[in-house]
Amino acid sequence: MNKVNIKPLADRVLVEPAPAEEKTVGGIIIPDSAKEKPQKGAVVAVGPGKKDEPMTVKVGDQVLYGKYGGTELHLDGKLYLIMKESDIYAIT
Repeated sequence: MNKVNIKPLADRVLVEPAPAEEKTVGGIIIPDSAKEKPQKGAVVAVGPGKKDEPMTVKVGDQVLYGKYGGTELHLDGKLYLIMKESDIYAIT
């Protein structure tokens, strides 16, 4: 996990998505065009939360989120997602 110089606002969370699966369980290599977008990742930065709603997730948490959750953000050649905490389904 990298240190980033970005501080999300309010209830926003910056997530580094886990890499997409390269092979199936049976060992078949998946081509880039058929890879599914990962739905899990690591929390890299967390906003302060809203006035009456403190943040539940913290930096370093492994989380599960919706397939189309968040907005893609490219920083220093890496892909991140910035999303509301409510888009995160679970901490693993």
